Parts: sequence; C-alpha cells; structure tokens
Amino acid sequence: MNRKQTGLCLSGAALLMSLTACNGILEGIYDTPSSGTGSEYGFILVDEGARTGRIYIDATDYTEWHYVDLHGKLVTTAAVGAAAPETWDFAVHRYDTKTNGGTVWESQAGSFDALPVPESVSEEQWTEDEWTTDRITVDMSQMMDGIILYAEDYWNPCLSRWLDVDTSTMPPIYTLSGKVYLLRLSDSTFAALRLVNFMNDAAVKGYMTIDYLYPVE
Repeated sequence: MNRKQTGLCLSGAALLMSLTACNGILEGIYDTPSSGTGSEYGFILVDEGARTGRIYIDATDYTEWHYVDLHGKLVTTAAVGAAAPETWDFAVHRYDTKTNGGTVWESQAGSFDALPVPESVSEEQWTEDEWTTDRITVDMSQMMDGIILYAEDYWNPCLSRWLDVDTSTMPPIYTLSGKVYLLRLSDSTFAALRLVNFMNDAAVKGYMTIDYLYPVE
C-alpha cells in the first residue's frame, strides 16, 4: 500500500537544521544511547514448525523506521521520510508503530496460547492507523528549549500501547504492557505480536525484542 509522503513539522519556535541525538547532560535522561551494542538483528530464534520466532531491532535512532516483513522474515531500515520497501507488514520507530494497511486489536492475553481466535474479535474492536503530526519524534536535541522536531506519518495507537512512556517525571517511567496484540494484515492473515523488552543487555533503551506468531491459525 502506498503511503502519503512523510513530511516534517516543528513543535517549537524554529525549524531545526539537522537531526542529531541528545547527548551530554541529556544522555540517559531522555532515553538516547551513547552507542549501540549487540550484533544479531532481524529474525532470530525462528521455529518454522511452531510458526513462532523473535525479532530484534536496533531502534535507537530517532530518524529511522524499521519495516518488518513477516512473510519473508526480513527487516528493512529506511530513513524517516524515505519510501517504504515494496513489501512489509508493520514498522517500528523507536517505540512507535504503524502497519501496511492493517488493523490491530489489543488482547488481554500474556501468551500466544491464551489468545482467542481472531474471528471472535468484533469489527469495531480493530484499530486502524491514523495520521499524526506530533507522535513520531525525530529530534530531541533542543528539548530543554521546548523544541522537538516531529515527522508527519501514519501511526497505530493500539499497537504502540505495547510500551507506555510516562514523561511526567524525570527520568521517564517505562512500562511494558506485556499483552499480545493481534495484527490483521492487508491480505486478511493474522499475526500475534508481543513486545518482550525495549533494552539491550547493557540497559540501553531502544533495542526492541518482539516475539511473534505468524500466521495465527
């Protein structure tokens, strides 16, 4: 599905000229890593018989989308504002998500075994992507001055609830939902997703560990 070309908008007084990460005094407080760690990314721990696996994504860069193709078991990274790959099912930007013409339902299940059958979910419970101008953060380097740069893009408010980031306190409080989310793809197949972790072994935030079941039968 073709997406509307993404653009950039500014929350604050002036347009920033570069996309730089927070560092120095803001490092850690505003969840920006000083360096990436880990060497194995993409689809890992794949069990073809059980139709399950794990996806590990380095989503530390605010200027990137990571497009996940469940059919081909491939993760493609592209800059915010760049064209999406031809084939993908959902995408991750930091903790934000969007789908490729799909819809999402939040279950109360904490495991794939506890999921109800997708056909039992009523139509009004599925959540489509929505266009947003103030969700996809691409630059926080002048946050202390009240300036944050956002990208205009689609965003799925349901799947993005897999991690709550409470910025009303400093440092922010991060809470995993622990729930399984059903993704109804544009080809009418179903996938189950659960965010397991948002940090690497060094406690650097932005490393996303996602367990999946696909297809859900």
